[in-house]
Amino acid sequence: MKLFDKGAYLIGGTEIIDETTDAQAAIQAKTGKAVSKEAAKEQTIAYGILKDHNTSGNMENLQIKFDKLTSHDITFVGIIQTARASGLEKFPIPYVLTNCHNSLCAVGGTINEDDHMFGLSCAKRYGGIYVPPHQAVIHQFAREMLAAGGKMILGSDSHTRYGALGTMAMGEGGPELVKQLLNRTYDIAMPGVVGVYLKGKPQIGVGPQDVALALIGAVFANGYVKNKVLEFVGPGVSNLSADFRIGIDVMTTETTCLSSIWQTDNEIKDFYDIHGRVEDYKELNPGEVAYYDGMIEIDLGEIKPMIAMPFHPSNAYTIEEVNANLMDILADCEKKALVSLDGAVDFKLTDKVRDGKLYVDQGIIAGCAGGGFENICAAADILKGASIGSDEFTLSVYPASMPIYMELVKNGSAATLMETGAILKTAFCGPCFGAGDTPANNGFSIRHSTRNFPNREGSKLQSGQIASVALMDARSIAATAANKGYLTPATDLDVNYANPKYFFDKKIYENRVFDSKGVADSSVEVKFGPNIKDWPKMSPLPENLVLKVVSEIHDPVTTTDELIPSGETSSYRSNPLGLAEFTLSRKDPAYVGKAKEIQKAQKAVEAGSCPLEAFEEVKPVMETIRKTYPDVGEGNIGFGSTIFAVKPGDGSAREQAASCQKVLGGWANIANEYATKRYRSNLINWGMLPFLIKEGDLPFENYDYLFVPGIRKAVEDKTEEIKVYVIKGDEMNEFTVSLGDMTDDERDIILKGCLINYYRSK
Repeated sequence: MKLFDKGAYLIGGTEIIDETTDAQAAIQAKTGKAVSKEAAKEQTIAYGILKDHNTSGNMENLQIKFDKLTSHDITFVGIIQTARASGLEKFPIPYVLTNCHNSLCAVGGTINEDDHMFGLSCAKRYGGIYVPPHQAVIHQFAREMLAAGGKMILGSDSHTRYGALGTMAMGEGGPELVKQLLNRTYDIAMPGVVGVYLKGKPQIGVGPQDVALALIGAVFANGYVKNKVLEFVGPGVSNLSADFRIGIDVMTTETTCLSSIWQTDNEIKDFYDIHGRVEDYKELNPGEVAYYDGMIEIDLGEIKPMIAMPFHPSNAYTIEEVNANLMDILADCEKKALVSLDGAVDFKLTDKVRDGKLYVDQGIIAGCAGGGFENICAAADILKGASIGSDEFTLSVYPASMPIYMELVKNGSAATLMETGAILKTAFCGPCFGAGDTPANNGFSIRHSTRNFPNREGSKLQSGQIASVALMDARSIAATAANKGYLTPATDLDVNYANPKYFFDKKIYENRVFDSKGVADSSVEVKFGPNIKDWPKMSPLPENLVLKVVSEIHDPVTTTDELIPSGETSSYRSNPLGLAEFTLSRKDPAYVGKAKEIQKAQKAVEAGSCPLEAFEEVKPVMETIRKTYPDVGEGNIGFGSTIFAVKPGDGSAREQAASCQKVLGGWANIANEYATKRYRSNLINWGMLPFLIKEGDLPFENYDYLFVPGIRKAVEDKTEEIKVYVIKGDEMNEFTVSLGDMTDDERDIILKGCLINYYRSK
């Protein structure tokens, strides 16, 4: 795999010209004409799609309107509640509400099914589409029924990626979907476009997850593609099936890119034809001379079976490397765990070595990444006639949709898998976020799913539990299962892959999916369960701000799973205050109590009473402030909490990572950088200041008080460097923060206090 130091030109879709060479002369020699970089930038597939959806008239600052929206049952309640509070009358574009996260209705009493009934009633009232539990995971339904060439889809799940089908899709926090529901736009500066040039053909036994993990390992840490669009081109694309392309594409989220798009061909046309939607196919190719801001060259034939060791998809090795350097790599994982887990539990992997080989406790093939038809059929071919054994090792397989499941039954693959001792389950995202198949304490699971963050598999540090996940392709998981739990790459086995043809039967969806066809029925009453709560009132940004630092996190990256844990907490995602009780519970259990303490002062301000009496700890703080700023006080001061993290927000698009801090009185985050655009957007949409501070410059400590004078005016005036003071007894020590680039609307949202207030003011 090669990462170009600078940009590159692609000639005729097949030949790369490195920008470091005399590119213009080479282009003229090849094409007979001169092409400027600016003109060549407009020849990418991504540029054309963005232009078609941009309403600003300015391709430097985009205002995008999407064609369709999609959400699942831990996001759609909050989104619709926010939109209803802001004046929603009808879904203006197709909006699909899937139920694939809280499908099991296993915890929380009636909570989960109440949310589902809320979704069904909203689909009827506002004119949407409702997919019942167990029918399909969100992204598989979108592939089968929503994607279309040249279109754009916005989803409230970070793995909203349909680029392989010619659809540019993005995963964002719920407030960005609210904007679309209210006929507003997705505002963003024109992103860079990075080409991914594929050549060659994968070895037999190598699957899409292997290619994806190799790519993630090459670009995550260096930020090569952060917030950019990945555009897959080159002759190697034609050597991949539609399912293979989809399997790579969905994992591009883990590179921290903004979105993805692929050139399309007859393979993708056949995909649409199989699904009865051939009219939605569109051939997409870059122009004769296209310029990319970066280029990644991948020889598919050089990719080997991969494994991403705990606790990140970028912690990638070849399985061959792991088996050859087993004790060293496992010891390195244990060392990294001391940072990721803060030493809260005794994490061991070296004890998984038996007779010099790595033994795993569990295999799972699931969800939007692993649950595709070809992945499962390949696993069945590998396991045909084998047994997974009667020891600790277990294997669970989750087809990504009921149509896939039914075809696996018809072609015999389901029976082949079940005969081995594997368990087939219905479409469910649980293994990807910690709500299904949680291993035993100290268990080690290999999964063809999307993420392997700490506790993502469902264990709880706060209860002394730890298990871990490594990501692998379905083929090598099946090879490991055939070897009864000993880590084995699929390329080690001689397998006759049948590659059966897929037949899609839409009758299942016709029989069970509610589709309003875009017709809203205002006579339908929205159904509210007792756990579905409105957002609490949120105040506008005050003139001056007192912040207490209530959590300080020095991990290299802080995931959204650590900010608001996944798993059983998802049952409370329709209850803002109920869910907020879990904020940072696995990372910093003291956070909630500390945030609530300083929030007492803000609640007193909002009630018109004295904040110093409500929370006496702020009395000496205010005395110190008033020595220098005597006019700061009643009517011009606000109180709240903030956290510091080096690089927060990697992972899920879930808005609750920000909103839970907000409803507990959070006014800001302070970071060296934000891991993803979507997390920073979530902070802004919930009225929280996304402060930036230079790396290595940390003038405060946990539980210090900070004073930000004139913060409201600073936001209004677009002040680049904002003055902040650390209160240390009688002293005020000055430092500066910045807010980075912000649109006028983003500034207005922060000034109003949150997106809900912003829309109410309109």
